[in-house]
Amino acid sequence: MSATFDWDLRKDRVNQMKHGVSFAEAQLTFFDPRRVIVEDVKHSSHRETRWFCIGRLGDGVLTVRFTYRGSVIRIFDADYWTKGKRIYEQANQIHKRSDR
Repeated sequence: MSATFDWDLRKDRVNQMKHGVSFAEAQLTFFDPRRVIVEDVKHSSHRETRWFCIGRLGDGVLTVRFTYRGSVIRIFDADYWTKGKRIYEQANQIHKRSDR
């Protein structure tokens, strides 16, 4: 996959302080071959569709909010959301081992 990424530097710093992950790290989720891309219906508009990329980053599953602007992927937010992890596990048929 060849992609160009872009983001607002101020939002990146805020995201690092708030969620502990940089947008430079977040872009790596797009290279997860098992990533899941879903529309962010809540934040999309008639002018611009927003998306979530849910993919593995290290030992966690990261949810990245983004949009396409031409051939550039513009990142807005990145966090380790429980809901994103559930979507990823369900899409990839990852089943947790039950403790007995």
